[in-house]
Amino acid sequence: MGGPAGAGARDPGLQPERTRLAWRRTTLSWTVVAVLGIKLALMGGATAAGVAGLALAALLWIGFLAVSHRRIRALDTPRPPVLSARGALVAAGCTVALAVCGAALLW
Repeated sequence: MGGPAGAGARDPGLQPERTRLAWRRTTLSWTVVAVLGIKLALMGGATAAGVAGLALAALLWIGFLAVSHRRIRALDTPRPPVLSARGALVAAGCTVALAVCGAALLW
């Protein structure tokens, strides 16, 4: 009685737009962290360890950008697919690895 009008009908409302904005916000935060990491690593002069850390952080940033861009593009479809386990694992792994790089830069 109180169910949806059609079993196949779906009204996503603003949920895909909120999810798209969340991915963009997170990507912007990642970019700010990467820029601050570059500033921190180069403040006392470029060392081999600092440059290696920056290279690793850049690779992690690019990996996260790829996942977020792919997810944002998927949200443009009428029925966006669920984020794959692989995509979620890559995004979470990049986030944890970037946190470890940041902690290493501070020590």
